[in-house]
Amino acid sequence: MLPVGGPSEAGVVRYRLRVQGQVQGVGFRPFAYRLATELGLGGWVRNDGRGVDMEVQGTVPDLERLIRDLRLKAPPLARVEGIEVREMAPHPSCLDFLIEKSRTGMVRTGVSPDAAVCAACLEELCDPADRRYRYPFINCTHCGPRYTIVRALPYDRPNTAMAGFGLCLQCRHEYGEALDRRFHAEPVACPACGPQLTLHDRDGRALAAPDVISAALALIRAGQILAVKGLGGFHLVCDARRAASVARLRAAKNRNEKPFAVMAANEASLSPWVRCDAGDRALLESVARPIVLLPREPDGDDPFPGVAPELAWLGVMLPYTPLHYLLFHEAAGRPRGTAWLRQPQELVLVCTSGNPGGEPLVTDNDEAFRRLHGLADAYVVHDRDILVRCDDSVLRPERGAPAFIRRARGYVPTPIRLPAGGPSVLALGGALKNTICLTRGDEAFVSQHLGDLDNVAACTALEETVEHLLKVLDIRPERVAHDLHPDFHGSRFALAFADALGLPTVAVQHHHAHIAAVMAEHGLQGPCLGLALDGVGMGSDGTPWGGELLRVEEGGFQRLGHLRPLALPGADRAAREPWRMAASALHALGRGSEIIHRFPHEGAEVVARMLGLSFNAPPTSSAGRLFDAAAGLLGVKDYASFEGQAALLLESLALRRGRVAPLAGGYMLEEGGILDLLPLLDHLADLDDPAFGAALFHATLARGLVEWAAHASAHSGIRRVALGGGCFVNVILRTAVRKGLEEAGLEVFEARRLPPNDGGLSLGQAWVAQTALLQKE
Repeated sequence: MLPVGGPSEAGVVRYRLRVQGQVQGVGFRPFAYRLATELGLGGWVRNDGRGVDMEVQGTVPDLERLIRDLRLKAPPLARVEGIEVREMAPHPSCLDFLIEKSRTGMVRTGVSPDAAVCAACLEELCDPADRRYRYPFINCTHCGPRYTIVRALPYDRPNTAMAGFGLCLQCRHEYGEALDRRFHAEPVACPACGPQLTLHDRDGRALAAPDVISAALALIRAGQILAVKGLGGFHLVCDARRAASVARLRAAKNRNEKPFAVMAANEASLSPWVRCDAGDRALLESVARPIVLLPREPDGDDPFPGVAPELAWLGVMLPYTPLHYLLFHEAAGRPRGTAWLRQPQELVLVCTSGNPGGEPLVTDNDEAFRRLHGLADAYVVHDRDILVRCDDSVLRPERGAPAFIRRARGYVPTPIRLPAGGPSVLALGGALKNTICLTRGDEAFVSQHLGDLDNVAACTALEETVEHLLKVLDIRPERVAHDLHPDFHGSRFALAFADALGLPTVAVQHHHAHIAAVMAEHGLQGPCLGLALDGVGMGSDGTPWGGELLRVEEGGFQRLGHLRPLALPGADRAAREPWRMAASALHALGRGSEIIHRFPHEGAEVVARMLGLSFNAPPTSSAGRLFDAAAGLLGVKDYASFEGQAALLLESLALRRGRVAPLAGGYMLEEGGILDLLPLLDHLADLDDPAFGAALFHATLARGLVEWAAHASAHSGIRRVALGGGCFVNVILRTAVRKGLEEAGLEVFEARRLPPNDGGLSLGQAWVAQTALLQKE
C-alpha cells in the first residue's frame, strides 16, 4: 500500500522501498535499476540482510508504475513476497539512479536455488564466435549456481565460492554495465579469468588433456566410469547403453538393484521408451531440472539394461550445467547453435550420486580422489569450490501437481510459508531421508535431502548443514525439536545443541510430525484427521508404529486407530527380508505350519519358532511391513536389497496389470479403531498371479483406508484428512485414497512442497514445537 499524502510542491516525492522474498542472486538490482532509469527516477538500490533496499524519487504516477513493475515483471528466478513503502522527504537535485554497495545486518531474506543454464547462455555456449564458446562455467543473472556457492548473505561475490576469481576487463565491464545480462551476476566468469576443468586418472593424478570434454566423452564411450564435479557434488557417470559399465558401477557402489537415473539431451531422445506428456516435459525442462519418474512404455525394448530393473518407471533428467551440455554437444559433433537440442541424440548417461553407498555426496576434489577411489576410472574436476552439498531432486508427476520423493537442488532453500509467525525453531528430522528445518517468523527453511544417518560421515554432514543454515539465515533458535526416538543421531545432537545454548527441547512423535508437516504446508489450523502410513516410527507407547489414524491439532495429537499389528520376526531384520513378514501373516492366520514349506530359506524354522513363542518378534502396525507381507506371499520379493524395494516392485506389477475391483470382505473395521487386513493377506497367500494380486492388494487397502477415515470423520465431525508418510509416495495408493475420500465428501490434503516420506518430518517437528511455544505465551 502506498503511503498517505500527496506530492511535494514541486510534484516530486521520495519513497523508501523494502523488497522481500527471493530477490538476491537473481538479477533484481539491475532489473530495478533499468526500471528506475527508464522512468527517469533518481535514487539508489542495494542488497542487505533483509532483501533489496531502495530509495526512489520522482512523480507519484512513475513511482506507482515502478512498484507495480517490480512485482509483475520481476526476473525469472525472483519471487517477490512483499514491498514495504515509506514516504521520505525528497532530496534536492536527485537525478541519477545508482546501484550502491551492499550492506550487512540482520538477515531477513533468503538465497535462491541453483538454476539450469538459460537459453541465452546455451546459445553463447554453442556459438564458435562467442568468447565463452564451450566454456563450462558460463552463467548470467538468469541461471547458474546460487545456493551451492553461497557462504553468507548478502549475496555478493566476496561471500561466494567465486571470491578468489578476479574479473578480467571484459567480465568486469559486463558486471558493471547496467544493460548487460551479466550486470552484477556474481558467478560471472570466462575462460580468461574463471574456473577451469582438469582431467585426472583413477589415482587422482592430473592428465595432460588438451580438451577435457573430448577426452571425457572418449572415456565414457570406452565403457569407463567418470566422477564428474557438478553444482552440489560429484556424479558418477557412465554410458547407460553399456550393460557392463552399469553392472560395474552397481558392484562398485554396492547397489545391487536400486534404480539409477539417466540423463538425456532432451525428452525426444527417450520418447521410444518412456511416456512424457506436456506437464512432464515442463517439469523436466524447468529451471530446477529435477529427476522426473516417467512411466515406461509397457511393451518397449529396454535399451538401458540394468538401470532400473523390474520397475514400471525410469528416472530421467535433462542437462542443467554447461558441463553436462558440453558432453552432449561433443557427442553430437559440436554443432553450431542449439537446433541440435530439439533432435533426438544417441548419448544417454547414467548419472548417480558421487558417493560410496550410503555416505554423503562428495564435494571436494581431494575428497573425491580419496573416497571415490575404486569407484571411478577417471575424474573431471574444477577449481570452483562447492560450499553446500546438494543432491538432485526427485519428483513424480501426477494430476498437474508433482509429488516430491527427494527435495534438494533447484528447490532448496526456498522457504515454506507457515500459517502464522512464531518463535524460531530448529528441527532435526528423522534417521532416514533426513532433512533439517529452521523457522524464521512465518517462514520454514527445510534443508536439502541429507540421506540416512547411519554412518559417521552422514551425521557430520547433518551438523555441518545446521551450522551453515544458522549462519546464512542469521538465526538463533529459541527451541529445538527432534524425533521421539532417543537413539537417533538427530535426537542426541538436538539435546547437546540445546544444552550448550540453554534452549528447551521438544520430542515429537514420528507420525504426528508426518501429519503436522502436511498441515503446516497447507496452513491448516484447528483439528484435522491424518492417515500416516510408513515403514516405522517409535510410538508414544514405545512400540513400532507405521499405520496410524490420528487426530491432530495445535495442542497435540490423539491416536484414533491403527492397522492390525503383525509380528516382526527377528525385529529389524524383518524389514530387510519380506518373506519374514509373509511368515508372520501366515502365523497370524493360523497357517504357521506352511512357513517352512513355502519359504525354504535358512532360518525359516527359527522364524516359525519365534512366532510361536512370541520371542524376538515385536508387534508393529507398520503399513510398510504390510506391503512386505503381501510381496512375500505373492512371491514378488523374499530379500530386499534396498529400503522399500518390495513395495516398489508390488506397485510396478500393479501399474502394469491395471485397475481391479477391491476384494469383497478383504478387511474389517474392529473395536478400538483397528483396520484388519488379514482377510486380504489370506486371499493373497493362495493366488498364483502376482500381478493381479499386487493390483488387488492396492485396491483393497485403499478401500479399507477410505472407509476407516470416513468412519472416523462421521464420529468426530472433522471433514479434513491429511495424508502423510512414505507409503503415500505410491501413486496407486495415493490416487485411490484421495479419490475415495473426496467422493465421501472429505477435504484431502497431501504433501506437495515436500516429500510425504521422512524428508518432510523436520517441517512437522518445527510446526509442532512452534505452536506449542505460541500456546504457552
